[in-house]
Amino acid sequence: MAEAGRLPQGVVPMLATSGELPPDEDGWAFEIKWDGVRALAYVEDGAVHLESRNLNDITPRYPEVTGIGGTLAGRAALLDGEVVAFDESGRPSFGRLQGRMHLAGERAVSGRMATAPVLYLIFDILHLDDTSLLDQPWTARRAVLESLELDGAAGGSWRVPAAHLADGAALHAATKSQGLEGILAKRQSSLYLPGRRTRDWLKVKNVCRQEFVIGGWLPGAGNRLNRIGALLAGVYDGDDLRFCGKVGTGFTDKELVALSSRLAPLSRSDSPFADHVAYRAARFVEPVLVADVDFTEWTSGGTLRHPSYKGLRDDKAASEVVREPTPGT
Repeated sequence: MAEAGRLPQGVVPMLATSGELPPDEDGWAFEIKWDGVRALAYVEDGAVHLESRNLNDITPRYPEVTGIGGTLAGRAALLDGEVVAFDESGRPSFGRLQGRMHLAGERAVSGRMATAPVLYLIFDILHLDDTSLLDQPWTARRAVLESLELDGAAGGSWRVPAAHLADGAALHAATKSQGLEGILAKRQSSLYLPGRRTRDWLKVKNVCRQEFVIGGWLPGAGNRLNRIGALLAGVYDGDDLRFCGKVGTGFTDKELVALSSRLAPLSRSDSPFADHVAYRAARFVEPVLVADVDFTEWTSGGTLRHPSYKGLRDDKAASEVVREPTPGT
């Protein structure tokens, strides 16, 4: 990590491992798992720079978050959190966030801010002024974060959501009843390990959902004639892209147009999948785009049952997409 000013640069966020609730909750903290986009916020001299987990500059997409620089009153801080949009019922909506994620240009972003506002939900701090907090336990970092009093600051587009030091099972049950994605369990003694996926942080999901690589598509019929009918999804197993089935629901008309535009220049004549894809009409593409997909379960043959498209992600490389454990496994 290079140094610039008082903050390190190019920090890759620490990642959680999919799993179940720890059998003994003592020594763990529990947070809601937000359905958004991970972002590190570099705040220095009143300026704010947002980076995605693959180090892309996403500051122009979420200008309302940059107001946090004034709230910190000249202090330097490296914050970790999630950019989230909410639906009319107050639940996180990845679909609504899609309307902000891929915009380019100040005018386009400004036009969406009123209809798809975002919040930056801050759950960790890695550096404050001249002091690195990476080697401090979660409890110490959390205390520093809370001391900055960023939660609910003057109507700003950022919050510090609650962390619970007990009742993880109750929080998990509550998120399930509310239709939320799940919770994160964090060992209170855990240090911050940039770029590492660790079992000191566990993501405990309520639904089967993960990223898949788009390796092709099938032409549609009926009201989707001359458009995409389904995406061909896969995950990596070593160097091999394994076929996981087709995803044919969850699309809006606008999203189908956008997908067609993104896939057209990626066309290729041969299949990127290591397995045979038994669709004669399949159109294959370079496996570089990553989609979020909900599904009910994996079949015994290794394909998805009842998958539904949620949106494209540009904060995770296709090569990192592997099959994840599902709830209850």
